[in-house]
Amino acid sequence: MRHIILFSLAYILISCGSAKTGAVNHDDVKVKYAEEITPEDLTEHLYLLSSDILEGRKTGEKGHKMAVNYLTAYYEHLNLSAPEAYLNYQQPIPKAYFGGKSADDSQNVLAYIKGSEFPDEVIIISAHYDHLGMKGDEVYNGADDNASGTSALMEIAESFQKAKKQGHGPKRSILFLHLTGEEIGLYGSKYYLQHPVFSLDNTIVDLNIDMVGRIDKKHMDQKEYIYVIGSDRLSKDLDKLSVETNKTYTNLKLDYSYNEKNDPYQYYTRSDHFNFANQNIPVIFYFNGTHDDYHKPTDTADKIDFEILSKRAKLVFYTAWEIANRTTRLVLD
Repeated sequence: MRHIILFSLAYILISCGSAKTGAVNHDDVKVKYAEEITPEDLTEHLYLLSSDILEGRKTGEKGHKMAVNYLTAYYEHLNLSAPEAYLNYQQPIPKAYFGGKSADDSQNVLAYIKGSEFPDEVIIISAHYDHLGMKGDEVYNGADDNASGTSALMEIAESFQKAKKQGHGPKRSILFLHLTGEEIGLYGSKYYLQHPVFSLDNTIVDLNIDMVGRIDKKHMDQKEYIYVIGSDRLSKDLDKLSVETNKTYTNLKLDYSYNEKNDPYQYYTRSDHFNFANQNIPVIFYFNGTHDDYHKPTDTADKIDFEILSKRAKLVFYTAWEIANRTTRLVLD
């Protein structure tokens, strides 16, 4: 692996190695930065985040705080900005807010790129980084749920930061938002929306990544897919952009099966994007579907398909890039 990552029970140290290279035509500039999102880099993040030493990343517990250390060290290394209100990248949430479901205080982790032309308009890309912790001696590693989304968000942020450093920063601002407390009731996103860093009226979209590293039983013979949920609920403009972006760059099968309002599983309501949608902010929920290891200690990193995880992360990157750089903001229905 390109990165060497050393960590102990008390803290995590990282070393992020040499930069990736690749020359493309100026017209294909976004492709250059999308290609920075690689299976190898995703592997390194995901194996660490879902390792036994993080003890399942339960909100407010030791392993979860170690994940915070890893995320903040990563963004410091990238020299990616933090919002002015939270210069250590951490939005603290008091223990009492979780209604007895957290052992201690917790925090959302936020990193930020300011837009060059429409800085007050903000795109949020989100993923929750908590999981279920331990039950007895068993670690619920949460490799797919949601070390996969967390790793994807980290790589997407790095690609946008490299683009900015090389003169291709986004026209609109982007907030990379790692959310706590999802598994115990969507608490991190709820808290953010009650204490927003940026105006909710100028929050353009939430692209939420939750479980994107596996293949469900329905797609065993066609693994290049992703469930898209919510993209047309508040903005047909967003759904059209999503479809066109995928067709142009990634060509995944966009499966809308769980987007139906009468979906018996109601996945639209079950991850952090739902709190944004309730504030009339357009959303897309990217999801690979459930599998036999969902919410079990067998959800481990060795079962992740890193090639398809990379391609799904690229779809989110391209979609965010298009939203960030178009002439007009997304149109609400």
